Amino acid sequence: MKEHLPHIASGLLQQLISIPSFSKEEEKTANLLMSFFKYHGMEANRKGNNVWAKNKFFDPAKPTILLNSHHDTVKPNPGYTRNPFSGDIEDGKLYGLGSNDAGGPLVSLIMTFFYFYQVQNLKYNLVIAATAEEEISGTNGIELIWNDLPKIDFAIVGEPTLTDIAVAEKGLFVLDCIAKGKAGHAAREEGVNAIYKALQDIEWFRTYQFSKISDSLGSIKMSVTVIQAGQAHNQVPPECKFTVDVRVTDAYTLEEVLDIINKNVSCEVIPRSLRLRSSGVPDNHPLVVAGKSLGKNLYGSPTTSDQALIPTASIKMGPGDSARSHSADEFIFVHEIEEGIDSYISLLERIIQ
Repeated sequence: MKEHLPHIASGLLQQLISIPSFSKEEEKTANLLMSFFKYHGMEANRKGNNVWAKNKFFDPAKPTILLNSHHDTVKPNPGYTRNPFSGDIEDGKLYGLGSNDAGGPLVSLIMTFFYFYQVQNLKYNLVIAATAEEEISGTNGIELIWNDLPKIDFAIVGEPTLTDIAVAEKGLFVLDCIAKGKAGHAAREEGVNAIYKALQDIEWFRTYQFSKISDSLGSIKMSVTVIQAGQAHNQVPPECKFTVDVRVTDAYTLEEVLDIINKNVSCEVIPRSLRLRSSGVPDNHPLVVAGKSLGKNLYGSPTTSDQALIPTASIKMGPGDSARSHSADEFIFVHEIEEGIDSYISLLERIIQ
């Protein structure tokens, strides 16, 4: 059976690519996935545009591993020279929007689930979940179905990592900051310039170093990315708004970081969300031990995925190269899909059998 899985995976990926599935518009790829599971004799569940299934001999008394990846995509890069929905295979490359991020990891995880689906006496249950809205961290993705899933003990999140293993991932929150002054005429000594007040806080964001450093993710990174102030050249601006992108490591909670920021700046600080949390697994976790036994490179990831929304231990791993994600003429090598399936199966064999 195993030798046929890469061919089935590539065919499924070509079908997925042929159906536009931008975030919030994944209904038709969800339909395809439901039909695919049914065709292969597996009962699947659906909520919104999320599809999931349990292995045949699921036992509620056993711990459960979640295999998760997403079937939504971003919009095509303007630099495309090919049809982004063609799914063509040329010179060993399978082209198309979402082929690399995260179609390859998704179909590889589905084939891994197929491989173990009818195996009895596994130490762990398996649940496969193909989810929506990952690219926008939307609320109708993995969060929507979390309470409908069985209790999950840990998860493998499928993203293009060259099948290396991200054992930690930075969390993210965005801050809207407002420095307030007092309007006045620029020609006279009146008013309080909100831009000057903002500059003091911006300098703090630029230079502050958090004391705790993560072993796998390094330091927290704060970047001021947007600024807006002023209406006329001769008016002292009463307000200056700016935005800060904060990438948080597993050394702090989001609340701890926000508390430190509020104690050090004078502007009003409004977090847009505290949902996208950092994640990390210890060195003795079964997923890490298994990864090491396979000689996998272990690293901390600066980018955010559905790991941030999964409230249990997880790793990020999959075929494909993150550098190709969202690029024009996106592709994944066909041999990478085969390697992805082999890597997932080999990893799980060390844990569940």
